[in-house]
Order: sequence, then structure tokens, then C-alpha cells
Amino acid sequence: MPIVRVELLSGRSHEQKKEIVEVFTRELSRIGKCREQDVQVIFNEIDGRSWAVGGVFADHAAHSG
Repeated sequence: MPIVRVELLSGRSHEQKKEIVEVFTRELSRIGKCREQDVQVIFNEIDGRSWAVGGVFADHAAHSG
């Protein structure tokens, strides 16, 4: 049973996550030759205050343009 773990900054809408689930499930099933009902997708949403890239926290980078 394939498991996909998606780490992303919090704030995506349910509709956005739903589309991610649909696409990942369909494509992993197709490529991996498994049933769609066996694909699991787990979201790990992380607050921007806990994620930094290039020495800048993500919540700060979003506000600095």
C-alpha cells in the first residue's frame, strides 16, 4: 500500500488539498500498478514560524514580498 506524505506550509484550502489527493492517487496508482483505494495521502501542514529557507522564516518571507 503506497503512502504519500506531503509536507507544506499551512493555509491551503480543502479544495486545493482535494485536488492534490486526486492527482497523486490517480498517478501513483497508474505508475505503481496498484488500486486507487490502496493509495494513502497524508498532509503534514507546518506553520510558517517553524519553516525556514535560506535563513528566512517562511512567515516572514511571505510578508516581505
